[in-house]
Formats: sequence, structure tokens, C-alpha cells
Amino acid sequence: MNLILFGPPAAGKGTQAKRLVETRGMVQLSTGDMLRAAIASGSDLGQTVKGIMERGELVTDEIVVALIEARLDEAEAAGGAIFDGFPRTVAQAQALDAMLARRGSTIDRVVRLKVDDEALKARIAQRYAEQGRPDDNPESFRVRLEAYNRQTAPLLPYYEGQGKLVEIDGMASIDAVAGAIDTVLADA
Repeated sequence: MNLILFGPPAAGKGTQAKRLVETRGMVQLSTGDMLRAAIASGSDLGQTVKGIMERGELVTDEIVVALIEARLDEAEAAGGAIFDGFPRTVAQAQALDAMLARRGSTIDRVVRLKVDDEALKARIAQRYAEQGRPDDNPESFRVRLEAYNRQTAPLLPYYEGQGKLVEIDGMASIDAVAGAIDTVLADA
């Protein structure tokens, strides 16, 4: 099973993905984690990514698609992938569909965590204060949230047209969101 967790930064995608890794053995393909690992490596790619993320911009499709493709074998061996933070644009969604089709696979479900932008801004300010992640500073977050809303909104009709989109109240408790996701997966 291949699942996309869809929602803006700080919507809870990572929390839910980690739970699915533990309970179902799926592989989480988190572009945010992959990009932070590239930065931590100190590589040329990492330095490029660091500058882009600190400005609150989105990393290019080419970089993100390459990072995802490098992990697909692992996900297939585990029985499925949870795409967390990817795709963010219709071009990335089309690239993902093509990558999976070449492998005889597809996206099974897209779960959109519906959340309130103002609540997310408060969430990120708290996370920044507690964890100090440079890509979570409130100003960069505002830029990321605006980019998400502008660039990712077209994905809703893209996946809805494929009959794969399911919406869940992402403002509910972690356990309630988890239960709703489990129900969606049971119906897949």
C-alpha cells in the first residue's frame, strides 16, 4: 500500500507517519527528514538545500524526486510507503505516478489533514521555541505555509479526480486522527 499524507507543514503528518511505521511496518518517506539529513551531511547538496530552506523556499522538484526515488526499493520491500511532505505540486505528483507506474505500483490513498492556518502558526512558534529547528522559525514558516497553500492546492482536484482523496479533521486529537486514518486504510 502506498499512502500520501497531505497537509501543510506542522499539520501532524510526521506524527501520523511514525505511528503507521510502528503499527504497519511501512516506510516513511519524509522529504523534510531527507532534506535535513542532506543538510547534516555537510555535502554540497546539503549546503544548497540549507540556503533554500532557511529562506523558506521550496526545494526544486528534481532534488526532491531524486531523494524519493532512491528510497522506493526499501519501501516496496516493506510493503508500502507513506509519502510525507511529497508531492507538493502537480508536477511532483505526475512524476511520482510515473515512477510508481514503471514499478507496477500506484498511490492507493491520499489522506488530507484539514487544519486551521492560524492554529498552525501557533503550533510552529511553540515547536520553534522548544526544538529550535532553523526551518521552523515563524517567519520562514509563514513563507512555507503561503507556498504550500499556493502551490499545493491544485493537488486536491488532481487526487480527487482519481478517487483517492479522503479528508480528515487534522485539528482533532492525535488519537482521533490516527483512528480516522486506520478506518481509511481498512477501506483501501
